[in-house]
Amino acid sequence: MQANVGDIYSVFSPQLQQYVACQVTHLRQPTNSKDKLLAAILQLDWAGDHLPDRAEASRMQPLRCSYYFLKERLDQGYVPACVPPGHVLIANLPPLEENEVSTYKFGWDVGDSLVRQRSWEKIDPVRRAQFKAASGARNVMVGGQTLRENTTRINDSVLQSLTDLSELDRLPCLMTLETSQGTPELIAYIQQHPFINELHWQSAVVSEIDVEATRLSRFILHPEGVSRVRLNPDLSLLSLTAMPSSGFQVDAHQEGRNLCLQCSQCLPILQGLDRLGALSLTGVKEIDLAPVVERFPCLTELRIWGNPGLVTHVQRIAALPQLQMLTFSDIFGFAASDFPSPEQLPNLSSLWMTSVPFDVVSSLRTAYKRATTRGLDLSLSKARKPEWLAENLHNPFRDWDGREHISGTYARKAALAYKNLRAATHNIDSSMDVAALLTAAVTAYTEAFNLIDRRSKAIETVEREEIYSVLFNVLNPLEQTLGKQGASLVNQPRLYQLFDQLREF
Repeated sequence: MQANVGDIYSVFSPQLQQYVACQVTHLRQPTNSKDKLLAAILQLDWAGDHLPDRAEASRMQPLRCSYYFLKERLDQGYVPACVPPGHVLIANLPPLEENEVSTYKFGWDVGDSLVRQRSWEKIDPVRRAQFKAASGARNVMVGGQTLRENTTRINDSVLQSLTDLSELDRLPCLMTLETSQGTPELIAYIQQHPFINELHWQSAVVSEIDVEATRLSRFILHPEGVSRVRLNPDLSLLSLTAMPSSGFQVDAHQEGRNLCLQCSQCLPILQGLDRLGALSLTGVKEIDLAPVVERFPCLTELRIWGNPGLVTHVQRIAALPQLQMLTFSDIFGFAASDFPSPEQLPNLSSLWMTSVPFDVVSSLRTAYKRATTRGLDLSLSKARKPEWLAENLHNPFRDWDGREHISGTYARKAALAYKNLRAATHNIDSSMDVAALLTAAVTAYTEAFNLIDRRSKAIETVEREEIYSVLFNVLNPLEQTLGKQGASLVNQPRLYQLFDQLREF
C-alpha cells in the first residue's frame, strides 16, 4: 500500500504496549528510475489501548519533542512511501504541518519519539530545568579538572580523579559514562541520576551487576568476570564486547522482548533472554543460523555483518514468524534456493542485503518484488560473484568497492597496497634488518594511498581511519611475533610517525 498525503496510520508500539499514530504530510517524487517515492511522516502526540477511529484521529496533534537538548521540535522526515505491514489506515485528513521537510529517516519508527518524550516527562521537573539551563559557556571543576557545565560524556580520566562521586552533580547534562574500573558505588550513583542513559562498563571487582533501577538505554558491557547482570526495563541495547564465561546469566524485563543484543563474531552462550527481540552480530566469520533460531525464536530483528562471513542453514529463518527486519552484509555461503519465500516471512517489513552472492540478489529482486508493493523496504546492493569473494576474502579494503565516491579502480589499488604490505612484512624475522625493511614497507604503503588521493580525492575521514587501522593490524601482530623470538625490533611509534609525515590525505 502506498501512502497518500493526509493519511493517518496507527500501529502497535511494543515499548508502550499501546497503539501510536503518524500522518503523511508530503510526497516526494523520485528524481530517477532507481529512486523510490518518499513520504514525509509526522509523529503524532497520541497513544491508546485500541486502534483509533476517524473522530479520534481528527483530534490528534503533532508530537512536539522537548527531551534532552530538543526544543519543541517536530519529529518529521522522509521515508519510503510504501506503508510497512502492521500500519493501519485510520483516516485521510488535511495535513497538520505544511512547511517543507528537509529531514530523511531510515524507517517509519512510529512511536519511538513518543517513548522518549514520555520517559523524559517522568523525570523530576527540577532536574529537567537544570539540564536545560546548563551552558557550554560556563565551566565547573570536577575532580580537579575544568569541564564545560553541559558536558555529556566522561571516562576514567575524570572518574579516577574524583574524591567523591557527588562532584559529578556539577554536570547536570551527564549522559554517558565509560569506565574500565567499575565499582558498586558507581552503579549506586547511576541509579540516582536519570539522565545517565549510556554506560560502558568493565570491572575487576564486580561479578554481579544490577542496573535494574537505572534509566539506561544502552549498556556496553565487557563481560569478563561477570556471572550475572540484571537489566532495567528501559534498556534497548546490550552490547557484549567479549565472549562471556560459561553460566553467564542475563535477567531482563519481559525476557528481553524489547531488547537488542549485540555481539561480535559469534553467538554467545548465556542464560536468559528467551524472548529476545533483536540480535545483531558483527565481524562474523562463520555462523550457523539453526542454533540462532532455536535459541531466540521470538526475534523481530536480525542483523548479521560478516568479516566477510559464511552462513549455513539460512532456510531456518523461516522459523521466525515474528521477524520484521533482516540485514545481511558481507555474508556468503548460501544460495538463492536457501532463502525463505515472502510467504514464509509474512511480517517482514525491511530486507536489506549488501555484499552477498550475485545469484541471491538476482533471485530476491524477483521473488520479493510483489512484497514491495505491500510495504516491504527492500534494499539489495553490491551483488558479489564467486571470483570477487576469492579475491577479497582477506581484503580489509573490500568495502571500498561500491562506495559512491570511490571507483572500482581505486578500490582495487587499495587492496593491492594491503597485499604488498603483507608480502613485505610476512617473512620478516629477527635475523634481518627489521627497521630498514619496515621503513620501506610503510613508505610504499603510504605512498600508494597518496597516489590514490592525488588522483581521486576519495580518501575522507572514514577511509583515513581504515588505512591507519590496517597498518596497525599488520604491525602489531608482527611486533608480538618478533617479541616471542626475543627481539624488540618493531618500533611502532616511529613507524606511525613516519606514516603521518609521509601521508598527504
